[in-house]
Parts: sequence; C-alpha cells; structure tokens
Amino acid sequence: MLVEIAIADAYGAGFEFSSEKKVMLYNDLLSYSRHDLYGFSGKYTDDTQMTIAIVELMLNNEEYTNEIIADKFIECFKRDQRLGYSKGFYQLLSSSESGFDLINKIKPNSERNGAAMRSVPIGFFKEKAKLLDFAKTQAQVTHNTPIAIRSSCAIALACHFGIHHKGKLSNLKQFLEVEGYAGWDFGWNKEVSIKAFDTVSAVFSCLIKNSNIKSLLQSCVALRGDTDSVASIAVGLACCFNEYDKNLPQNLIADLNESTYGIQFLSRLDKELKKKFTCEK
Repeated sequence: MLVEIAIADAYGAGFEFSSEKKVMLYNDLLSYSRHDLYGFSGKYTDDTQMTIAIVELMLNNEEYTNEIIADKFIECFKRDQRLGYSKGFYQLLSSSESGFDLINKIKPNSERNGAAMRSVPIGFFKEKAKLLDFAKTQAQVTHNTPIAIRSSCAIALACHFGIHHKGKLSNLKQFLEVEGYAGWDFGWNKEVSIKAFDTVSAVFSCLIKNSNIKSLLQSCVALRGDTDSVASIAVGLACCFNEYDKNLPQNLIADLNESTYGIQFLSRLDKELKKKFTCEK
C-alpha cells in the first residue's frame, strides 16, 4: 500500500495544478514529470510523508493523543525535510521543536484535504470504534473542522471496507451511508481543489470507475488540480480491494527518486502493517 501511495503521489505531483495541455501531453505513465513550482521529479510529497507518520504510530503506539500524533508529524518532517507542504504548514513544522510546540502554534480550522490524504492506512484497524477515534483525533491536530474530520473517517472506512469486509466497490457508497459518513459526490468529473469535500469526492469517483491501478492513476491526474492528493489516496484505497488489478507501472517504481525513505523502507512498513493487522506476511 505505502509503495503504491508513494508512486501515485510522486507521479501526481508532476501535474499538480498544471495546465490542461501538460496533462494531455504527458499523462502517459511513461515517466515522472517535473513539479511546476518546485522543479523536482520522481519524489513523493507531504501526502506520503504524513501517511508514513500515521503508519509508524499504528505500528508502535497503543495510545494516540493529539500531542503524540503531532510529535510524530514533527519527527518525520525533521528527519526528511521535503517540499510539497503548504507554505504556512512548512514554516510551522520547521519552527516547531515538538508536538506540544506545534499544537500551541497551529490554528487547526482548515477545511482542506490534509487530514484525508494521510488516512488510508487507518482502515487497517479491525475495531471500527478505534478506527474512528484515531481518524478523528489525527484530523483534529491540523484540521479540526467537521468536513475535514468526516473526510478522514470516510477514507479510513473505505479502506476498512475493502480489507476487513472484503467489500465490493459497487457497495462502497451504501456502506458509507450505513456508517453515517456519506454525502460525497460519486459523479465528480471536474478539476479538484484542495478542499476536503472536492478531494474525497474525486477519489471515490475515480475509484469506482476503474478496475486497475494504471487507468486509475491516469484518471486521477486527468481531472487536474490537486492531482497528487487524489492519486495517492485513490491508489492507496485500490490496494484494499481484491477486485482491483494491482498493475502499478514498474518503470515508475524503478525511477522513484528516493533513497533512505524509498521503496525498501516503504515495503518494510507495508509488511509490518499487514502482519500486525491482518496476520499477512
């Protein structure tokens, strides 16, 4: 899952808020494109780094307080500072020495997609109550608004539906309705903003319209806008459903421009996550 999230994030980052012309010309899965603002290519962004933080918490902690979660966000950022965060949040992470420090500086009133973009692995929790509690708590650290919290819970529940219920994508909308986390636009077909509602709607729409990761990744980018967030969440969720063909392009795996926290590191976390929460090796 984490390998796929990172690849989708890095691929999508090359088209983040790019022109329609660029997307039409280069959204072919043949290579990574350069980020229009930062100039990097083949590198994942904050979406993956914060997802890594969530996974490490799940693997090593039994208690999840706001401060513990914020500490982990700081730790992951400080050990591997990277571009992709919003300017304001990047400055907050850079200037904060601890989770306590971050919590006291941040104004968590955002309705953006930051809480949802790191929520996919939370669905590995078998106990739904624990899943929802963690999804809400981690969202509140940075995005303490109703829509952001709902977005975190909805994405985590979608993962849970695929992994533990062995659910079908055709039943995902109904499952979310039963759980009380419905209301998303499953027919989304326009450019995607950084708002939580828009991003989650685009994710679910692309997810149910495709059946393999290659076409899913291209569909997420084709919408344009916040392509890295949509792609990383959607591809992460696709890994949870047996009906999806996991045909991640091998050239993108080989060309991921990461070393210390690259494929080997991500693969190890993937194995540990599956072993702890699904008894798979």
